[in-house]
This record gives sequence, C-alpha cells and structure tokens, in this order.
Amino acid sequence: MNIDLSHGSGGKQTSNLIHDIFLKNFDNEILNKLEDAAVLDISGRIAYTTDSFVVTPMFFPGGDIGKLAVCGTVNDLSMMGAKPKYLTAGFIIEAGADMEQLNQIAQTMKITALEADVKIVAGDTKVIEGSGNIYINTSGVGDILKEGVSIQNCSIGDAILLSGNLGEHHAAIMSGRMGIKNTISSDCAPLFSVVSDLLENGIDVRCMRDVTRGGLATVLNEVSESSNCRVEISETSIPVSREVRGFCDILGLDPLYMANEGKMIAVVPGEQAKKALAAMKQNKYGKNAEIIGKITEGSGVSMTTALHGSRIIDILYGEGLPRIC
Repeated sequence: MNIDLSHGSGGKQTSNLIHDIFLKNFDNEILNKLEDAAVLDISGRIAYTTDSFVVTPMFFPGGDIGKLAVCGTVNDLSMMGAKPKYLTAGFIIEAGADMEQLNQIAQTMKITALEADVKIVAGDTKVIEGSGNIYINTSGVGDILKEGVSIQNCSIGDAILLSGNLGEHHAAIMSGRMGIKNTISSDCAPLFSVVSDLLENGIDVRCMRDVTRGGLATVLNEVSESSNCRVEISETSIPVSREVRGFCDILGLDPLYMANEGKMIAVVPGEQAKKALAAMKQNKYGKNAEIIGKITEGSGVSMTTALHGSRIIDILYGEGLPRIC
C-alpha cells in the first residue's frame, strides 16, 4: 500500500497512519496521550538541538534514514556532555511512498531509540505531492552531565582523539547510489555510550564533536578557529579501513573530507590522552580509536604525512556529496 494525499488530511487515514505506524513503534506513556504538546520531566540545565534528514538512498548498508535521524540528534546532544532524553520526530512524506517502507523506518527508529535510551515523545506528519520520498526532522533535549564542554575550550598541549575509522558512511551511501558492490557498511551509531565512558573514567573533556558532513578536516578547522589554536595531526595515526581506503583510491576521494555518522573527536588534556584512549577502546563504538594529534600555538590545521612532509588541511570547499544525511 502506498501513501496518498488523504493520509495527510487530518481525517481517518491520518489517524490510521499515526496509530498503525508511529504509535505502534514509538509506544510510550508520554506520546500515547496524543496531546498537543508533550509534558516532560526535565530539571536543571539542558541541551537542545534539531536536525533534518533527506538522505538518498533511504536504505543503505548499516542503516536507513530512520536510524540516521535518531543517531544524528542523539549524537549532537552527546557532544555537549548531555545525556539524551527525549526526541521529537516530524515526517514529510511524499505521496506514493510505500507504507511498508515507512513502517520499516519507524521500526529502525524504535530500535535505535531503545539502544540510545531516549523516548520519542511528540511528532507530526505532513503528506505532500511528490514521488515517494520521505524526509524526517528530529529535535532532542538532554540533561547536561558535564558543564563547560565547548569547541572554544581547547588549550595548548591538549590531545585529539578520534573514535574510529573514517569514511564508512560516505562510502556506503556512494556505493548505493553508484550500484557498487562491496562490504562497506555505514558507521551510523549512537555515541552517548562513548561519551559516558570518557566521563565515568574521570576524563576532563574539553571539547567533543561528531564528525559528519565536511569530514574530519572541516571539524578540526572549526576547532582551530573557535579556540584560536593550531591543530596538528599525523596521517599515520588516522584510522581508515582497508576497504574504504581502496574505495577512495579508486574514486579519488580523501577520507579526511568524507562524511561519517558514528564517529567523534574528543579533545582532552595531554596527560589524560592514554587514559581517554583506553576508555574509548573499551566501547564497541570506539574499538578503533586513536590519538591523532595535538593542540599547539598558532592557527589552522596541518598534517604530518606518511612521508614526513607537512600538508595544510583546509575546510571542505564545495559539495562533498549531496544528501548524505
């Protein structure tokens, strides 16, 4: 069965859509009331974020747009030292969308939200004319566990850690679009457990960022600009899987500029770097973590290459890959 414009009319078909797909999958005591707004239990300072997801294809190795929507918002909250707590989910559905695919996306969101320990407590659906695409907007709130985590906090002598292999999401999406058969899966994952491991081990985290569109190079340039510092990294320390490395060699891609959806950097005091690395590696989403560089005096981002040269790493210019998330 396909979605048609009557599913957005506010009548019986809309009610059926909400009950048969969204309430069935997102079932919780707050959402089930179907009030005009969710009443939430929040105390103290919170983090709040919102994001929209328009990925093509909607289904890819390692996930789908639903998993992406939950992980993207959960990770943005986590990077601020917050425990994600509640999400909202707004769906813009083009007429012609397949009902079973929509249900599959909702099921994936349910599974991912359970892993991330968050509740989807409010939502909205709009049905528009189109060719069957589905777009999702999510917003999220979380309780601040560690105050002062900020991209402006980096200091000379700090170490930079990367939680794992670069480029897997980008390569998975591009492979799907180009019909390339390989074993590469998206790294799409909720990262709060990695953050929690760092904090529970007493790491004084200065800054965290998830490495999404624009890739590692862009994130590190943002760190340099915001903290008025220089970022120095080592090419041989940056983890990239053999499969992604081969994919990049064939297509002329640079892992530093490729999108990820389950990787983060953490900037920590230099003397805590090894302890922080051990904390990351104990987590399944940080098993390939590495210390990739340090904060020094100056500006910009530079990389010591495998041949012991020096390369300036600039921010992404132009379009890396449209509709990656």
